[in-house]
Amino acid sequence: MALRIITADERMAEPRGVKACVFGKSGIGKTSLLWSLPEDGTLFIDLEAGDLAVQGWPGASVRPRTWEECRDLALVLAGPNPALRDDQAYSTAQHARVARDYGDPSQMDRYRTLFIDSITVAGRLCFQWCRGQPEAFSERTSKPDIRGAYGLHGREMLGWLTHLQHARGRNVVFVGILDERLDDFNRRVFAPQIDGSKTGLELPGIVDQVITMAEIKPDQVAGQPAVPPYRALVCQTINPWGFPAKDRSGRLDLVEPPDLGRLFEKIAGPARPIAERLALTAPATALATPSDTPAA
Repeated sequence: MALRIITADERMAEPRGVKACVFGKSGIGKTSLLWSLPEDGTLFIDLEAGDLAVQGWPGASVRPRTWEECRDLALVLAGPNPALRDDQAYSTAQHARVARDYGDPSQMDRYRTLFIDSITVAGRLCFQWCRGQPEAFSERTSKPDIRGAYGLHGREMLGWLTHLQHARGRNVVFVGILDERLDDFNRRVFAPQIDGSKTGLELPGIVDQVITMAEIKPDQVAGQPAVPPYRALVCQTINPWGFPAKDRSGRLDLVEPPDLGRLFEKIAGPARPIAERLALTAPATALATPSDTPAA
């Protein structure tokens, strides 16, 4: 079949979902964001078994316990990839197998939003599976090869995330823990808590939105009542706290309320004019010449 050109009108009319990662420290309230989503169109993918915060939420949920179940679920929700061979995880042949095992995939069509809690646990399930695969053992000595396991883990996780990214008509929210540490220069840095380094490094390039749920402490003004800290979603890459964030839509403010339903509505709303989106503000003052650079 010839590759069909999609017109601008067709592209703008087709339904599209938002793929987002929400990171934050433990206890900040990431799982509670589920309350801000409509229960009739949201599927809660509970990997952590830590649903106490949403115990009364009236929506549907599934509880994968193995990496194979996570892959099958992604195949049901995002459909097959026609570019893959029959023996590969997300191929048309595997999609037919999943349809036989789990029933008609169209039964999932009513779920427009997938809330995956959490990508941290998904990474652990994936690594546990990878350690039992042939790539995790040395061909020469047959002993465990941790480097091979981590290499397979990175490929598996990126394949899973990329496949879910192609669920065009659905919103997919990956929730994860955000680690805070000091680097070699004693600077504070943040990184997603995911086994291996490959997934955390490449994840921001896959999803549309990277959001940090954080506790914001307002500056106190002398003579004014103290303003208590509050929870918010940090949504822009350039932010004063150094949190990981990214807004591919160009519609979000630096800080947004912790409400995913409202966030999705704002992303789906009218876009800012192109001239405004591409306007880069120049620094208020010229950059000083570094002291170790000779003047021209």
